[in-house]
Amino acid sequence: AFADVLPIARLVADDFVAGVYDRVDVIYPRFVSTLVQRPVMEQLLPIVPAEDTVGVPGNQFLFEPNPSTVLRQLLPRYVATRVYQAILETTASEMSSKMVAMKNATENAEELIEDLTLSYNKVRQANITREMIEIASGAQAR
Repeated sequence: AFADVLPIARLVADDFVAGVYDRVDVIYPRFVSTLVQRPVMEQLLPIVPAEDTVGVPGNQFLFEPNPSTVLRQLLPRYVATRVYQAILETTASEMSSKMVAMKNATENAEELIEDLTLSYNKVRQANITREMIEIASGAQAR
């Protein structure tokens, strides 16, 4: 749950602001599709500006009461959201891997059942044929 992520996010954000860490990375499997998950390492802190903000002037925003107070409030929420996203991607990747493994196990079990049924039927048919030959041989001997 998102609430479970908040303590670690606050700890990471507070330690980063205090200078304990110079950089914080998060590593997780990114869910691409049911069959594809890719390991990803993303820089969480310091925040790297997105490339699509090149033309946005930096002085067009007013922060109340001041930028550092706003940052102090938003940083733990930002970190928590990014960590929660990584957890969700990890969970999706895990569930997908389990689903694929169970599908493969089911298909293998069905194939094994078919092979064993065929072997059983062949042995049963051979026994029936042998018994019929023994009965026919016994009838001719009289």
